[in-house]
Amino acid sequence: QVQFVESGGGLVQPGESLRLSCAGSGFPFSAFAMEWHRQAPGKEREWVAAIISDGDTTMYSDSVKGRFIISRDNAKSQVYLQMNNLKPEDTAVYYCNRRYVPGPWGQGTQVTVSS
Repeated sequence: QVQFVESGGGLVQPGESLRLSCAGSGFPFSAFAMEWHRQAPGKEREWVAAIISDGDTTMYSDSVKGRFIISRDNAKSQVYLQMNNLKPEDTAVYYCNRRYVPGPWGQGTQVTVSS
């Protein structure tokens, strides 16, 4: 079955960086555009970034553009989110999923940005 396992979160100070990873399984990973979402406490889940199947095109929300970089390794069935210059408002649980044909949400990985 379709499954996503996110990892790499943690507690960091403002201005620091983190790299999240997401392993997808149960489907032909290289055939699907992928994306990251996040959900902050008390807020709805929001879209963060997307990458098409071959990795040539990426898209970002205005809130992370210029700070986050999405990438993928189709040989490993993984998608990544490099997060730089983190801000307290980036604190959230981060999830990955397929872009146009979402599967069940994984557990996510917690990112906390605090001094």
